[in-house]
Amino acid sequence: MSNQIIDKLYEKVEKNGVVCVGLDTDISYIPQELLSKFVNIEDAIFEYNRRIIDATYDVVACFKLQIAYYEALGMSGLRAYSKTLKYLRDRDLLVIADIKRGDIAATAKMYAKAHFTGEFESDFITLNPYMGMDSIEPYLPYLEKHNKGIFALVKTSNSGSGDIQDCIIEGKDEVYEHVGSMIENLGKDYIGASGYSSLGVVVGCTHREQAKKLRKSLASSYFLIPGYGAQGGKAEDVALSLRSGNGGVVNSSRKILLAYKEEENFINFEDSSRKEAIRMRDDIKRAVLELEAKNEG
Repeated sequence: MSNQIIDKLYEKVEKNGVVCVGLDTDISYIPQELLSKFVNIEDAIFEYNRRIIDATYDVVACFKLQIAYYEALGMSGLRAYSKTLKYLRDRDLLVIADIKRGDIAATAKMYAKAHFTGEFESDFITLNPYMGMDSIEPYLPYLEKHNKGIFALVKTSNSGSGDIQDCIIEGKDEVYEHVGSMIENLGKDYIGASGYSSLGVVVGCTHREQAKKLRKSLASSYFLIPGYGAQGGKAEDVALSLRSGNGGVVNSSRKILLAYKEEENFINFEDSSRKEAIRMRDDIKRAVLELEAKNEG
């Protein structure tokens, strides 16, 4: 079956490159000059997000909101989260809600309803499948009937990911390989015209060998790739998880949001964010071309 949301993301990457802007907005990131203009936190966060979106939307593939940054601020934060999601979707820009939910049965159905409809509606969500595949199944009807997408955690970018994900199963596969294989199989019913499934995977670029192995084995899984920039991942690491410059999107949060702090004479924070997004896009494009030339040679 064809599922348009993954094809739309694929086409965005073809046009704008692989960058995913992480709107993990902490109050401390907002310049004091902007913050002082608003009475409440909700409006300040939304205005900061809006200006970064407007400055970068044509040079990036999508945006990702980590919900914890908004939940931590209570109802004001969640209203800013909802307003940002709506602003993106009203502009026909793709958004990933980084919620990392992992539960089963009736609870998972409520999470699906909460984040695929209503005030928190997004195009894609992240899920934690380590409770088992029945924790993913309640979300699947939204992929089939409502043109939504999922990125399931497989091999994460954090240093402690190996505590569980790298354990060996019966002397054969590591846990992350086993989980990746199950997600790949589950996603075969949701493959679009691009050849990729709307049930994708999260694979950090900070673990080079594991990423190479997963890119080879998960032929129809689209990758959400964290770890670039502030977490230490480089463009050369990212290139290993892509195919001909596509097949995944690469998240960067702090490096883009705080780019203005790296400039002595910045004009405004959103222009600095745009420049960093373009630099990142071109850096990864260069690494992809170098890797392809090396493989051909």
